[in-house]
Amino acid sequence: MAEKDNRNGENFDELIEERDQKLQIPQRLPVLLLRDIVVFPYMIAPLFVGREKSKNAIDFALATNRMILLLTQRDMDVEEPKREDVYDVGTVALIMRMLKLPDGRIRILAQGLIRARVESFEEDQPVIQAQVSVIHEPESKERTIENEALIRNVRSGLEKATSLGKNIPPEVLIIAANVEEMGRLADLTAANLELKVEEAQTILEVVDPAQRLKRVFELLTKELELLDMQSKISTEAKGEMDKLQRQYFLRQQLKAIQKELGEGSELQEEIKSYQEKLQKLKVSEEVREELEKQISRLAQMHPESAETAVVRTYLDWMFSLPWNKSTVDNLDLRKAKNILDEDHYGLEKVKERILEYLAVRSLSRKIKGPILCFVGPPGVGKTSLGRSIARALGRKFIRISLGGVRDEAEIRGHRRTYVGAMPGRIIQGIRRTGSNNPVFMMDEVDKIGADFRGDPSAALLEVLDPEQNYAFRDHYLGVPFDLSKVMFITTANLLDPIQPAFRDRMEIISLPGYTEEEKLEIALRHLVPKQISEHALSSKSIDFTQGAIRKIISLYTREAGVRNLEREIASTCRKVARKVAEGKKKTYRITSQNIERYLGPPRIFKDQLLQKDQVGVATGVAWTATGGEMLFVEVTRMKGKGNLSLTGSLGDVMKESAQAALSYARAHAEEYGIDPNFFSEYDFHIHIPEGAIPKDGPSAGVTMATALISVCTNIKVKRDVALTGEITLRGNVLPIGGVKEKVLAAQRAGIRNIILPAPNKKDLIDIPQKIKKEMVFIFVEEIKDVFDHALVMPPGQKAEG
Repeated sequence: MAEKDNRNGENFDELIEERDQKLQIPQRLPVLLLRDIVVFPYMIAPLFVGREKSKNAIDFALATNRMILLLTQRDMDVEEPKREDVYDVGTVALIMRMLKLPDGRIRILAQGLIRARVESFEEDQPVIQAQVSVIHEPESKERTIENEALIRNVRSGLEKATSLGKNIPPEVLIIAANVEEMGRLADLTAANLELKVEEAQTILEVVDPAQRLKRVFELLTKELELLDMQSKISTEAKGEMDKLQRQYFLRQQLKAIQKELGEGSELQEEIKSYQEKLQKLKVSEEVREELEKQISRLAQMHPESAETAVVRTYLDWMFSLPWNKSTVDNLDLRKAKNILDEDHYGLEKVKERILEYLAVRSLSRKIKGPILCFVGPPGVGKTSLGRSIARALGRKFIRISLGGVRDEAEIRGHRRTYVGAMPGRIIQGIRRTGSNNPVFMMDEVDKIGADFRGDPSAALLEVLDPEQNYAFRDHYLGVPFDLSKVMFITTANLLDPIQPAFRDRMEIISLPGYTEEEKLEIALRHLVPKQISEHALSSKSIDFTQGAIRKIISLYTREAGVRNLEREIASTCRKVARKVAEGKKKTYRITSQNIERYLGPPRIFKDQLLQKDQVGVATGVAWTATGGEMLFVEVTRMKGKGNLSLTGSLGDVMKESAQAALSYARAHAEEYGIDPNFFSEYDFHIHIPEGAIPKDGPSAGVTMATALISVCTNIKVKRDVALTGEITLRGNVLPIGGVKEKVLAAQRAGIRNIILPAPNKKDLIDIPQKIKKEMVFIFVEEIKDVFDHALVMPPGQKAEG
């Protein structure tokens, strides 16, 4: 191992004179490999040698002519370097002194003589030797003005570096001032710049003295810029420290003067204000201790420090929270019922639940706030219902949307150690309302995200648990806050994405959608007056008849909610508003006959496409996040070997239902008058239109089985019968969900007969009485009963191939 010592640039005049004489360099030299230093000609460097081969090279050189080739490793971490691990150009050096150290290492003093290039390399011997060719300096040409200026710049640069604190020995400056050779000045300067190995090696490999000195001057200029910046930073830091010390003494003097005069600083006044607020505040002992601790910390801080602002902000948050401020509930059940009826038509279950809560609240003040979850398709009034509930209770209302929220800190807040920390949305909402018992609505809880920052729905478990939320800890506050008086309401379109533990903490109330009669009432009571007002019209300008509203509902919108209905009403109002703005002032009566003038021709909906009874096409009803929808199942047959093809973006469960339907049909072929060889001679293709929309679930099993039997028996399926139910291999019909949504979808499509599984008979309690009178409900237990009612004639009586 060879390493550099902390001595650099020693000067020995007699050796330099010896150097100037004609050097006799052998063509074959022992090699000493250096780790982190490049030795230049004229440079005297102390080196430590530890590797065995390196020690052998020193001994070999001392036993011959004391000359050795100094080569630098490309990577200092390589312990046994090969030829490719060292640079090609090195320096032939003369070993001047050698000293053996107690730890086994050798210390030598070597003087660089001349550059040399390695021609061949022997590394397998005990002593690494190299065949070298000496690189002689080109003969000096006539000195140009440019070269003279370059020499002067380098000399002045060395002097300036010394003045800026660079550790350059005085003898080096003396040599530099007297040397006239450009190459020697370049090597001397490079040796004293403490360059990186790569940069130093680059300079060593430059043969032309002028080019070498120019490159050294560039590096010297860069070093001067760094030294200048270092000096400037040091001066500024010293000045800043002096300024801070002066300010400290002045403040201490000011403090003493204010104390003598009995005056207090602005911070002291603020602390006094906080202490007065704390005396009036009714909080738990834990909260009081934390506030006292933070006020005490603030009193000991410097007014201008960054930490002071953090503590101030925290105290402002703590004192602005409604720890014991509550609004008085309206316990008049009749008044509350009138408000709910005034704001929303229908939704009897929700209204009943709110009135029950008020009734219990009037009997006992200790009841905890309920946690409700409104689940239903878009546009049924889930969000507006929360505002109406707050008005009925006489409470403040706050709403936050959780759709797309992924960071847990949105709920629990950030710890005060973070820059810009603040409480979570729950505490922020409580602070905005100014009371600790508001109606707190969390919209779109089924659309909460989860990633590496945490799962917000997991953080909400504590918020929405009545047994825990009396001591909810926000990370920013660090103390418990009572949320048990808050009435939490959440909304969702789907229950499936909600975590089971999260769902378990809420009372689920379904809002399945509205019937045509309910939509009519909602439009006349709420939507039409609202849109007339928003479009700056009056009842004298526009008049909607019931017939017009019914036509909009049936021919322009097919939805569970009323959002599109409101849009169509708004579109009509805009066209009337334009006519009024153009000066055509009169009463525009919107009727079922002229509605097309305003809204264009009626929309064509998929449930209007089936105009007659057909073979292999059955009408099903499905449940979606936006309410119930019609589902047409098409089956066809073609010559083949009994294969089954399924298309229409079907999910795994629906594919399995189709397979079960085919297996049932094959097992009961003779019973329905089907040739047993029929299934081995034909392939079957089941398709559900709207192929881009994914579909899944078991409730289409009955529909697929009916369409399949229709194709096999060539008996048509009744177009005015809707089917739903899950089928088993034994032919049993199992119950399904979403009965009300499916019945409403069938009613909207004008279908009056619907086949339902017998166990779903109990679900008719949710169906409005008017629809029960309009529709015929057929309850079945076996698939045979389905075929009897869904096909134009019972299968088996007539079987055509």
